[in-house]
Amino acid sequence: MNYPLLKPLRVIESSAFVAAPLAGLTLAQFGADVIRIDMIGGGIDYGRLPLMPGGRSIYWTSLNKDKRSVAVDIRRPEGRELVQALVTAPGEGGGVLLTNIGTPWLSHASLASRRADLISCTISGNPDGSTALDYTVNAATGYPAMTGDGSLQSPVNHVLPAWDVACAYQAAFAVVAAVLHRRQSGQGAELKLALADVAFTTVANLGLMAEVELLGEERPNLGNYIYGAFGRDFGTRDGQRLMVAGISAGQWKALCTVCELDAEMAAMDEGARFAARERIAERIAAWCSQRDMAEVARLFDQHKVCWGPYRTVRGLVQDDPRVGAANPVYERVQTPGIGSHITAGTAVRLAAQQRSPTQPAPWLGEHTEQVLHEVLGLDGAAIGRLMDAGVVADGRRDPYRSAPA
Repeated sequence: MNYPLLKPLRVIESSAFVAAPLAGLTLAQFGADVIRIDMIGGGIDYGRLPLMPGGRSIYWTSLNKDKRSVAVDIRRPEGRELVQALVTAPGEGGGVLLTNIGTPWLSHASLASRRADLISCTISGNPDGSTALDYTVNAATGYPAMTGDGSLQSPVNHVLPAWDVACAYQAAFAVVAAVLHRRQSGQGAELKLALADVAFTTVANLGLMAEVELLGEERPNLGNYIYGAFGRDFGTRDGQRLMVAGISAGQWKALCTVCELDAEMAAMDEGARFAARERIAERIAAWCSQRDMAEVARLFDQHKVCWGPYRTVRGLVQDDPRVGAANPVYERVQTPGIGSHITAGTAVRLAAQQRSPTQPAPWLGEHTEQVLHEVLGLDGAAIGRLMDAGVVADGRRDPYRSAPA
């Protein structure tokens, strides 16, 4: 948790992969008590790459910090009953489910019969509930045919799961909106969010659908040029590369001044710059190729050019001044089974509000006893019987608990 704005909201999360866990993390970073329901021994993504030598997933632990974990055997009726009871437990902050695992026993209808003001948010691949992933959805957006030198015959996939990320933030927003509505009306909500809908509505919102329909044009592939304005990558004399953009009038003026572009180019509006992009790029490429990166950076910063260097992730962590101790968004945590590493809280900076430390991802079942007692009121004897029967487990049963980090 970074900011306690959503207290006392409690969200039960049953999820895997990116969109739903990231939505849960977003809610947790604003103070929601997000309780993960995990299979004893781990679900389908608990061992997903990359892994530490001891086997624990850096991927999983990065998405599930700031949450609590209850390990339950959901294949058994007793385990399913416990999960349903956690979702529908009484209290103003409870009654919220976040999931991308479509199972009948976690359906809104089955849970709403136990709590009428239930809020459920179910993420699916396609609107009809069929399976899809970020990568299969992206293939249909048109972007792989216009990314870099892509085409339908030679598409270019990007490695960022952009639609998963967009879906996660939209899901978190929808949950908060439904909670606000419930406080005002007393009514619950069944929220359904399809990854494909997130992707395709974004394509519409950015104007690409209207562009095809109204102008009859497909957006072309442009290599590394920015569409509709001026921007491209350039190389320096010492073999480094940087990205330059001149979109606003101020950005364009600064770039023209530093790179000594002529008066004709300096007078171009955004559309003219796009049309003349190759001619402009020749001038800027020649200017950059005569200077080392250090000199380019000094001059660009001095004149407030909009630019950025190309880096690897290692370079980002080691060299970028925006990441590190000087920025309160980032901190170091000690994650069990992983070790000490840099992590990030919410990117939102809340004025006059103290940011609390990020809590590392839990062991599977680390909070089983605590949650069953706090939320369901079970005593130690009842919890012990459930553990003896193998219905639930605590953090000692995590398969990576004894492995070296």
